[in-house]
Amino acid sequence: MYFDKDTSRKSSFVILPVLSSAPETGLEVGGAGLLSFYTDTSKLNTRVSNVFGYASITTKGQSRLSLTTSYWTPANNYHLTAGISYINFPFNFYGIGNNTLKTNSDRIGQKRFKVNFTAEKKISNNLYAGITGGAWDYKFRDDDKTGIFYTDPRVEDHGGGPSAYIGPTITFDNRNNNTYTTKGLIVNAYFQAIHGMFGNNDYKGGFFNIEYSQFFLLAPKWVLGLDVQEQSLTGSTSPFYLLPGLGSDELMRGYYNGRFRDRNMIAGQAELRYRLSDRIGFAGFVGGGEVFKSSFSTSELKPNYGGGIRYFFDVEKGLAVRIDYGVGQKIPNEKRLTGFYIALGQSF
Repeated sequence: MYFDKDTSRKSSFVILPVLSSAPETGLEVGGAGLLSFYTDTSKLNTRVSNVFGYASITTKGQSRLSLTTSYWTPANNYHLTAGISYINFPFNFYGIGNNTLKTNSDRIGQKRFKVNFTAEKKISNNLYAGITGGAWDYKFRDDDKTGIFYTDPRVEDHGGGPSAYIGPTITFDNRNNNTYTTKGLIVNAYFQAIHGMFGNNDYKGGFFNIEYSQFFLLAPKWVLGLDVQEQSLTGSTSPFYLLPGLGSDELMRGYYNGRFRDRNMIAGQAELRYRLSDRIGFAGFVGGGEVFKSSFSTSELKPNYGGGIRYFFDVEKGLAVRIDYGVGQKIPNEKRLTGFYIALGQSF
């Protein structure tokens, strides 16, 4: 599969190693596996389905486990996604808002269990509607009671807790391909009505997300992709772990995930993709975004830019390993924010 061009539409399976090291975790080892397949090989319009698994463990006892799937029924009449994950892994917390400082970094211990599902049915040409639901349980620990995690009054719900959610979802999707899109657009919106459970039963809130992505075939080997996303936490309280945040391997590359978080987030990017050959591709991207409590300000937008290379390990399905380097804001008295990413699939 890595070296032979596959035109049979058969299923494929790839395994990638995980290896990293950091002072707070020690050595981390593990692996990731991706199974890709078509639910009906006779219908050429049926999209690629997949099952993705990830597992790692560190020499200091932390671990990460996840299993997710995206399932397209024949002729794309239904689209089902589901996932289950467990994280016992620390993270850096910098506070709330769009202008947090590295000097306030506070290392927080985190344990999180999460399950989620989405089921959408095609109700007309390219239009899907359905339901999304799930549950989670967060637990946090910070032995330093003098850090920003406990001293900043804007940080709510330090202990975490269990919650469940359910809500509607709607998607317009006329992309020509869901793994390597060269033309078309997808707009997805959903709302999660959240309610605390057990010891967290007093919490009530909601989460709204909308994302627009469109692709233009500029020339046989050149594709321009545009992507804009907005997220908002609703309700009278603001558990810090539910606040939208900037930074991931897909959007605002170059920013540590959660370095900036608040009640609302908006971000966008443009990515120019060049397919050198069946196996090799390149990309350059530029974007911007910010988090805010109640009002958006263009003067507060944070920039990002960068580029990367793609290796298409399954040519027929358009599946690739992606390596990106992103560059972000230069904050006074800090090094410029950057990020290095290795991931499966396109950024959007």
